[in-house]
Amino acid sequence: MADMPTPRLAADEFCRRLLTWFDRYGRHDLPWQSPRSAYRVWVSEIMLQQTQVATVIPYFERFMARFPSLEALARAPQDEVLHLWTGLGYYARARNLHKAAQQALAEHGGELPTESVEALVALPGIGRSTAGAIIAQSTGRRAAILDGNVKRSLTRLHAIPGWPGKPEVERKLWALAEHYTPTARLADFTQAMMDFGATLCKRSRPDCKVCPFNDVCLAYAQGEPKRYPESKPKKALPTRSTIMLVLRDQQGKVWLEQRPPSGLWGGLWSLPQFDTHSELNDWLEAHVASPRRESTMPGFHHTFSHFRLEITPQPVSCDRLNGIREGGLWYDIDNPRELGLAAPVKALLGQLAPFTLNLTPGRV
Repeated sequence: MADMPTPRLAADEFCRRLLTWFDRYGRHDLPWQSPRSAYRVWVSEIMLQQTQVATVIPYFERFMARFPSLEALARAPQDEVLHLWTGLGYYARARNLHKAAQQALAEHGGELPTESVEALVALPGIGRSTAGAIIAQSTGRRAAILDGNVKRSLTRLHAIPGWPGKPEVERKLWALAEHYTPTARLADFTQAMMDFGATLCKRSRPDCKVCPFNDVCLAYAQGEPKRYPESKPKKALPTRSTIMLVLRDQQGKVWLEQRPPSGLWGGLWSLPQFDTHSELNDWLEAHVASPRRESTMPGFHHTFSHFRLEITPQPVSCDRLNGIREGGLWYDIDNPRELGLAAPVKALLGQLAPFTLNLTPGRV
């Protein structure tokens, strides 16, 4: 492999050291490990993207209780799926999970096509590393992974410069991942690679003194393991602003509208949003009978990966809407329906009534 740096160890020695560490210190009681079916591994891998294990576990357990099989997930309404995802963020993951389940039900008899990485990658939301994790952990067949934890560990071991998201750097890391992946104990090896990066070769405080690879790690030899991997070149986050209408009727119900299927909070239910107070006033005049502005609620911000959203809530009470508006509903905050709600919306509604999931505006 022309792109591969010189390996620091032979594959069998790397595997021996890693699994010896894993047998003693690895995580062996995660809920998706028993039973370790392709479906359960897949759901856990999607949830674990951009999210820590401790956060994922209760979401995974609730998800499995409601959707114990791929078929159950495929046949569920999208609102139910998004409702159980509320708070995990990055909602495209949930929409793709639902679409992939439906595709697997239609094309693969309700099973994930684990015969190859290529077959899995053809499903929405499954990339090469996720496909490898599903195959290795559920079938025991050889398949490499390269998630964020593995990238960090391999980058430090070989002192590879550059941001791992750059294609030329990623090619080197995939070549190393393929080199080190064994032919036996694939489920344990895959979990060990993820655990090693998550619990020992950590981003900010790697525990190099007890690392089983500290005698061959180039970053450790250089005395600066935290230099690797290099960060993505930063761009200043642009700021957008929106006005969220908190419209309540005489019974205290709140008017919600479903977002378009793609884009920001795609498919979730949200408060009506406006760019300006003039647009809000025009909407109220056209659609609301006897609108009455209430005391203001404090503004806040919500940070996405690519921009910062400044949110100004505007409470308004009314007698009724003028006519029936499609794509909307009156939401009873005292007896809430199981809907997928955008996190800032759930936080705002939580100020009006208690919720099971205590969310606050923040990063998703």
